[in-house]
Amino acid sequence: MHGAESAEWPLNGLDIPALQAGGWRPVPFSEFVLKIHGRCNLACDYCYVYEGADQTWRARPSAMLPEVLDATAARVAEHARDHALANVTIVLHGGEPLLAGKGAIAAAVARFRAAVPPSCDLEVSTQTNGVLLTDAMLAMLDEHDVGVSVSLDGDRAGHDRHRLRANGRGSHADAMRGLNRLAGSHRRLYRGLLCTVDLDNDPIRTYEALLETRPPRVDFLLPHGTWTAPPPRRPVDGGGTPYAEWLIAVFDRWYRAPRKETGVRLFEEIINVLLGGQSRSENVGLSPVAMLVVDTDGTLQQVDSLKTSYSGAPETGLTVFDHRFEDALWHPGVVARQIGRAALPATCGTCAVRDVCGGGAYAHRYREGRGYLNPSVYCPDLIKLIGHIGRTVRHDLALAQPAGSR
Repeated sequence: MHGAESAEWPLNGLDIPALQAGGWRPVPFSEFVLKIHGRCNLACDYCYVYEGADQTWRARPSAMLPEVLDATAARVAEHARDHALANVTIVLHGGEPLLAGKGAIAAAVARFRAAVPPSCDLEVSTQTNGVLLTDAMLAMLDEHDVGVSVSLDGDRAGHDRHRLRANGRGSHADAMRGLNRLAGSHRRLYRGLLCTVDLDNDPIRTYEALLETRPPRVDFLLPHGTWTAPPPRRPVDGGGTPYAEWLIAVFDRWYRAPRKETGVRLFEEIINVLLGGQSRSENVGLSPVAMLVVDTDGTLQQVDSLKTSYSGAPETGLTVFDHRFEDALWHPGVVARQIGRAALPATCGTCAVRDVCGGGAYAHRYREGRGYLNPSVYCPDLIKLIGHIGRTVRHDLALAQPAGSR
């Protein structure tokens, strides 16, 4: 831990003994993100791993060693037994996870399926840039029942603005070749698309380009940034809502379509919380986050988007060899993601959309000197987007009610 950051909230200022004394207990982990490969075959200019403030990947193994996989599988099984978990999710991540190769991925998945108790349902998926989705790779993923999500930023021009190879060549054509294979004969594995919002891309053209392979779901992601290192064209003085306007254009196109073309996770989760449900996304709502990252060297980490904050931000100081996952549940950074309103600053207290927004993505709250006890750097955008969705849904619900019951 680097000196200044150790004095910031939640590492300094979050009173965990008081939470315990008041009866609070953590929610066990149920999602484990495995950095099965720590390098990438693309050089996306917005990547939080390779372009972020945290460059610790340089000192870590390029691929997860078998002994790390074995120890992780044992720890996952231990945690599942200790907490009688009915469901566990393993996400193969990177870098680019498919660089690990078919044999290593197949062995890893088999190892986890063998380790987890029979009473626990294990779901395995991977997040990939799609370039390595060959017929042989997809056949292996199909054999081992590994779901696949692909990063795609829209049409060729939009995607290739940022998602480049190291030589500057765009990756859209290669990604689409892999994606079309996935959406064709291996469609049962297709989990959806992840798209990073780019204000330079037309929102409707981007959305409609994403529909080409009929994805079951699209997840729009706000570019990572903090109060200290703001996202592109996000005014830190509070003026303007460029990201809300972009997303509202997509929402209206999606919501008013004559038939459902795909799910959009951000919009669906906002609607779900507005109607009284629990969020299943770490980016909105106040539901406890129950996810842990295991890096290639076996270190246990918080969500890796924290790499945009400062060097070492995701670290817990724990390893899969020396610590139970139970130990990580009590790390201040993990606790802060599970205590809901108590992790929000006073400025969020009177906000009308507080419980829907939930402070936004945790990584986007960071400010040097104050840590994460801040509103999201996207606060104005989130207020405007949630307000628009809320008014739209309430209007339609009112129209749907019989005249006498209004």
